[in-house]
This record gives sequence, structure tokens and C-alpha cells, in this order.
Amino acid sequence: MSNQEASFEGNSKELNAKEKMVRGSLWMTIGNVLSRLLGAIYIVPWYLWMGENAKVANSLFNKGYNIYALFLMIATAGIPGAIAKQISYYNSQNEYRISQRLFKRTLIIMAGFGVACAGVMYFLSPILAAGDKNLIPVMRALSVAVLVFPSMSVIRGYFQGNQDMMPAAVSQIIEQVARVFYMLLTAFMIMKLGSGDYVSAVVQSTFAAFIGMIGAYGALIWFYLKQKPEMDRLVAGSSNEITVSETSLVKEMIREAIPFIIVGSAITIFKLVDQYTFEPIMSGITSFSKDQLSALFSIFSANPDKLVMIIISLASGMAMTSLPLVTEAYSKKDEAGLAKLISDNIQLLFFIMMPATFGMIILAEPMYVFFYQPDALGVNVLIEASYVGLIMGYFILVSTTLQGLYKNGDAIFNLGVGLLIKIVLQYPMIRGFEVYGPLLASAIGFAVSAYLMTKKIHKITRFNYSLTVRRIILIFILSMLMCASVFLVRSFLYLFLNPERKFQAFLIISLSVSAGVATYGWLGLKTRLADKLLGEKVSKIRKKLKIK
Repeated sequence: MSNQEASFEGNSKELNAKEKMVRGSLWMTIGNVLSRLLGAIYIVPWYLWMGENAKVANSLFNKGYNIYALFLMIATAGIPGAIAKQISYYNSQNEYRISQRLFKRTLIIMAGFGVACAGVMYFLSPILAAGDKNLIPVMRALSVAVLVFPSMSVIRGYFQGNQDMMPAAVSQIIEQVARVFYMLLTAFMIMKLGSGDYVSAVVQSTFAAFIGMIGAYGALIWFYLKQKPEMDRLVAGSSNEITVSETSLVKEMIREAIPFIIVGSAITIFKLVDQYTFEPIMSGITSFSKDQLSALFSIFSANPDKLVMIIISLASGMAMTSLPLVTEAYSKKDEAGLAKLISDNIQLLFFIMMPATFGMIILAEPMYVFFYQPDALGVNVLIEASYVGLIMGYFILVSTTLQGLYKNGDAIFNLGVGLLIKIVLQYPMIRGFEVYGPLLASAIGFAVSAYLMTKKIHKITRFNYSLTVRRIILIFILSMLMCASVFLVRSFLYLFLNPERKFQAFLIISLSVSAGVATYGWLGLKTRLADKLLGEKVSKIRKKLKIK
């Protein structure tokens, strides 16, 4: 067996693109979903402990995280995607030695960059707070996490470039467990046993990000040391036909990283537009107080984000899994394989995201009650945010795919078009629809960007557009049938369970989701769609269940 045929994990046979995609997506989905679930479930006790200040505290938490997310993207400089892309490229050429040099050099650089970005965030926090004094200590608590994240992202990108998604997934879960444990512990001690100062509680809740990253970093180092002997073997068998200087490697990485930071920051940039425009615009057209506007911001941004991001995380996992596969196929000039990979990826995205999105819409009321409290406006906003989340998810996949095809300039330009549309529509949408307005403006902006990117991808790869659309229509029909079963179960449970009580809302969610998963799973197997998208192993499940 040649070195090219040897996988990073030492498997005896090379997996095909579909198997790699499904396996990688499974690990990334597990990691992202569990991570997001933990990041959402904590809100139940946390929101309760904050008492009458819950909405304002959540708004403060979210505003800090929006700025923090932007600094994370700046601090990593798009490294996870860029290093995954470049390592995949050199590995496909059997140049594992260059991959190792690239990884080690980038790790050193990003460790220093993390220190610089953390310092900038710390000292600029009074300016970035835009007059909100409570936001300053929150951002400074978050700046500590910026120290660690860049180098940690390099290691995650390294594993992803080697098409091994398990370490990144496991580290995500450990990160969230440590983070949630610390923030709930400190929130309880401050709000129930201590001073009751919600600002101090929020500060400690945001500092928990650093605690989580320490745990994740430790897990990644363990995986790296465990798999180092296999990688050393691959390095020893490198072709060594390509000569690249250290300076060239760094320049190459920076050139690839900049587009990733710009495109990867898209959702954060859109949210920052909301953060800095919503309250000023609303104060000019309404008579709401500052606290009321802060609560409204929480309703359309902070509250639905925690739930909708669970769905969006599915797309993020798939995008990071597909990136090295797309780059590998493109580098090898495998036109037929690339076209099929693109089509399969788009179908797989909708196969997973569409039922999840529509299921959340059907169960919006009990979900909002369980995580927050009864609120008709909050429920309606969550429904709208779910639709927007589906568009965002598709945008993430196609933007990452376009970058994997080395069309970074097109990805940035198309994002710019969408962002311009968002900015132009922001005022009229808020004026016309108030709290719904920012979400509508974001939906239109992302939809236009995603459409333009899809056209470009089709032009390059000539993937089977007609087949892809037909399969998406079929997925939509199956999702609607699933929704019917969820709606019936939910309606039945409403007869004797009160959706405005947390525990009863949880029962409604659990039983309805179970019915939905069973229905959609059966339909996917019955139509053979699951076989086509998930591979031959699914057919064995179908046969075991005696579904013909």
C-alpha cells in the first residue's frame, strides 16, 4: 500500500469521497450539535437565576459575544479553514513533510497573534462598548479567551486538513462542558448566594469561555500526541518533490487565510450591524425606554440565536468536512468526482437542515417556553429566525465550497453584495416591521449572496443542477410529511399538557421530536433517499428494519 493510500488514521483502505463526507459530517455534527445543545440548555437555569434582569442580562451577554466573535475571527485570521485547505492540498500530492512544516510554523505565529489581539480587545473595550459601561468588563473577560483560541484553531484545522474530524468534535464537547459548568456555578453563587449583581454574573459567565478553551486545548494535544507516530510514518514516506521556503509557506497561508476571515465573519458582521443600528433606529421611531429596547434586542437576537445556531451548526460541520474534500478533488482535476461531490453536499445539507428547521418552527412555542418563558412575540420571532437560519446554513456551505475551489475573490465579492443589501434594507425594514425587520434584512442579504455563489460554483463544476433541485423538492415533501406527524403529536399532547409550563413543554418537545425523527427516518429509508445520500451502509439498516 502506497503512502497516498494510507489514511491519517491508518485504515487499510481509502474511503471514497462520499464515505469521507458522511463520516466527517457525522463527527462534526455530533460535536457541533452537542456543543450547541449544551450552549442552549444552560440558559434554562441561568435565565431563571437572573430573575427580573434576565432579558437585560442576556442582551448584555449577547452583545459581548458578538464583538468577541469578531475578534475570534480576526485573531484566527481564518486559519482553521485555510490550514485545512492547504494541508489537504499538500497531502494529496504526498507532501506530508510540507504539511508538517506549515502546521508548526503557523502554530508559533498564531500563538503570538493571539496575545496581540487579546491586548487590542482589552484596551479598546471602552470604545467598542459604545457608551454601555456594563459591557466593558464583559468584553475584557472575553479578551482572555482570545489568547488561547488562535493556536487552538491551528490544531483543529490541522486535523480537519487530514480529514480526521473526531478530535475537533470531541474538543468542542469538552470545551462546552467546562464552559457551562463554570458559568452555571458562578451564576448560582453570585445570584443566589452572593451579591445578586447580574453584571458580575454575566462577567463570570463570559470568562467561562477561557475555562472551556483550556479544556479543549488539552484534548487536542492528547489527540495530536496519540496520532503523531502515524503522521511521522507518512512524513518519512513523503515524495519531497516540491520545495517551499518558510517565508513562502507563511505568505501562502496569509493569502489563503484573509478570505476565510472575511467570509467566515459574515454572520457576525450581520449581527454587529443589528447591534449598532437596531436600538438607535428604534429610539428614533418609537418611545421605548433603553431597557425596553435592550429587551427587544434580546428577543430578536440573543434568545433565538441560541436555538437557531443548533441548526446552523449542522451546516458549519458539513462545510468544514467538505472543504478538504473539495480542495482535494479540484487539485487532482477530478471533474466528475468534484461535480458529484458538490451536488451530494448540497443535497445532504438540505436533507439534514430542512426537517430540523421545520421541526423547530412547529415546536417553537414549547421550545421558547422551556428555554426562556411564555412570550408570544418571542415565539413568532423564533419562527422567523428559523427560516433565516436555513438560509444562513446554505450560505455557509456554498461560501466554504467556493473558497475550496480557490475562488476567494468571488466569495468576498458576493458576500459584499449581500452585506450592502443588508445595510440598505436595515432602516426601512426596522421602520416597517420593527423587531422582525433586522431578520428580514439579513435573510434577503444572505439569500442574494448564496444565490450568486451557487451560480459561480455551477459555472466552475457543472454539477447536476436539475438532479440537485429535484432531490431538494423531494426532501421538502418528506419534511412536510414529517411536520404533519409532529403537528398531530403536538396537538394531541396539547389536550392534556400545558405548553406554558417548563417540564410539560419539555415532554411535548421530546415526544414530538421522537415522532418526527421516526417518521422522517422511515420516509428517508423507504424512498431510498438516505441510501443515495449517506452511502451503502444505510441500506443495511433498511434491510434490518425490513423496509422495502
